Amino acid sequence: MTDATHHDNVNTDDDGLLRELAAANGVGTTFRGWDGVERSVSPSTLRGVLAALGVPNNGPAEMQRSLDATRLAPWRRTLPPVVVVREGQQVHVDVHVPHGSPVSVWIIAEDGSRHAAVQHDNWDGPVDVDGVLTGRATFAVPDHLDLGWHTLLAEADGGTAECPLVVTPQRLRTTGLLAGRRNWGLTAQLYSVRSSRSWGIGDFADLADLAGISGQEGAGFVLVNPLHAAEPRPPVENSPYLPTTRRFFNPLYLRVEEIPEYGYLDTAARAEVEALAGRLHAANSSAGLLDRNSSYQAKLAALELVFKVRRGPGRERQFAGFCTEQGQGLDDFALWCALAERLAPSAPEWTGDAADPGTPYCAERRVQLADRIDFHRWLQWTCDQQLESAQRSARQAGMEIGVIHDLAVGVKLGGSDAWTLDGVLARGVTVGAPPDMFNQQGQNWTQPPWHPARLAESGYAAYRDMLRTVLRHAGGIRVDHVLGLFRLWWIPAGAGPEEGTYVYYDHEALIGILALEAQRAGAIVIGEDLGVFEPWVRDYLAERGIFGTSILWFEHGADGPIAPERYRRQCLTSVNTHDLPPTAGYLAGEHVTLRESLGLLKRPVAEERAEAAAEQEAVLALVRERGLLPDNAEAGVRETVEALYAYTALSPSLLLGVALVDAVGETRTQNQPGTSTEYPNWCIPLAGAHGPVLLDGLAADPGFRSLVGTVKSALHHGA
Repeated sequence: MTDATHHDNVNTDDDGLLRELAAANGVGTTFRGWDGVERSVSPSTLRGVLAALGVPNNGPAEMQRSLDATRLAPWRRTLPPVVVVREGQQVHVDVHVPHGSPVSVWIIAEDGSRHAAVQHDNWDGPVDVDGVLTGRATFAVPDHLDLGWHTLLAEADGGTAECPLVVTPQRLRTTGLLAGRRNWGLTAQLYSVRSSRSWGIGDFADLADLAGISGQEGAGFVLVNPLHAAEPRPPVENSPYLPTTRRFFNPLYLRVEEIPEYGYLDTAARAEVEALAGRLHAANSSAGLLDRNSSYQAKLAALELVFKVRRGPGRERQFAGFCTEQGQGLDDFALWCALAERLAPSAPEWTGDAADPGTPYCAERRVQLADRIDFHRWLQWTCDQQLESAQRSARQAGMEIGVIHDLAVGVKLGGSDAWTLDGVLARGVTVGAPPDMFNQQGQNWTQPPWHPARLAESGYAAYRDMLRTVLRHAGGIRVDHVLGLFRLWWIPAGAGPEEGTYVYYDHEALIGILALEAQRAGAIVIGEDLGVFEPWVRDYLAERGIFGTSILWFEHGADGPIAPERYRRQCLTSVNTHDLPPTAGYLAGEHVTLRESLGLLKRPVAEERAEAAAEQEAVLALVRERGLLPDNAEAGVRETVEALYAYTALSPSLLLGVALVDAVGETRTQNQPGTSTEYPNWCIPLAGAHGPVLLDGLAADPGFRSLVGTVKSALHHGA
């Protein structure tokens, strides 16, 4: 009998107690799949997830003790770990003190001002908490506090407790600023978009040029893949959605020649950098797979040389200011980079002497590796400056929004965030998705999730700091799988993707903080709200001013594809997504061919092809009804692709995404969900029917001009 089988053989009373304990800790005991069928979560899954939450559950006696502890947890604290409220709303906070003890509560606002909290009647009886009769008093947080990060304090029996008090926007105001105008923009995988000056990989200078080119055509934004940092040295992870950190950026995207100190290299060093760049320029003309490792190896060698150039007083002050502003988070990330250059991922130090940034071993290495730590700080400062330049280029080209960054769902096991943020991440589980129509075996993204309770106990500091860094030079942020701010699919270690369950988060806090930081940055927020979700979620996001996401092929009602007029207004609408082939490839059935070749289908390929063809025909029939395609079947691929984009322009959506791969005629799939090494995900350069497409010729590219012209014309006629 296997352990899993043993765990699932529980009596009815034990099963009921287990499910009660799970529910009390925010763990789903049932879930409704993509097919609408409700399924019960297995006891072994519940036990594994509860263990990852730190909730003992070995046998009925222990489960009962854990349930009692869960119920008593709020009473054991004077104040909640954090209070997140909406502006203009009066919220009540419970304060726990020894029964009969007087208590006073007040707020110190972000600007230093003091505000009293008024006590309200509370008739809850006292509770015995670890032998102390404890009472509950209720106070009202005043409704006039400004947006921001404040401190709530309570004084009783000569002691003072405090917790963060976060006042968030009722509704993100940047969304309202776009209400009267529609914007279209390019969506692109930056690493794939190269110029003749790239080092084999698209970079921040290419981003500035792409923004400039599309901005001059009237685009309001350019949306790129996550730019989060990968490993500090080759080999590096190909997937931008599996970073080592979500707070800091990937130096792979640096354009070495754009760094001011490059101009002060001596003759020998400049020649060396030019030779390194020259060897990689040839790769820009290849439609073959991208080679991040070669590009990064060369860039690191060049960056080492530039780093050694003495900075002038002004630049040195800027660098020091950046390091001070980024604080301990940057210091710890740079330390991890310096250690990871020397320690293999499997090195015993990671679970021993270097288990966390605060060990004596790490304290010694901060001194011994000071120069390397400074190098990695400098790389982040340089990334920050080049991202600032890219956003400036976008705005100068007339973009209303500019660069929209993408925020990945999570981070890599063994990466920087998993090390520095260990206290607020859950262990023994990974995040993924249950089976659905397109990914019939489910997905395991191999990422550790936020621990809901510990994240709250930290005052959401790591989440806030991550958002602030990503938003520093952004006109917007796209949150991949925004549904993960409501619930995430946790998979116990050793289980398959289908053997998980949902763990619920405080979405009011997470969405509120997201809106607060975006509003302070003057940025919009787009939530990728595709997949299985509870019906009220989209309404909630719309209420908070978060844009949704609509993909043409997925916009279905009970009777088939919906008319474009029924699409959401507060939405980014596009024909496709990076998890599908470019539209030309999708029309040719490449998504079926690829999944069949990789063994990802659970039914005969003929059935899959027939269903895919029927789904496409249902959409194309609507396109023909609008007069955007001829009734006969003679339309070419380019004409069909452009008609599909013109069709999306009939929607009321304020944001229209135009995939750069569709503009140049690419057919290859960028990413096949459910695979890792089986397919070269995230390694496809931008190319068309006649080979690679470089930025140097993009503005004059016939396909680019034609599709952009179609979208602009459709929007103009629909205005």
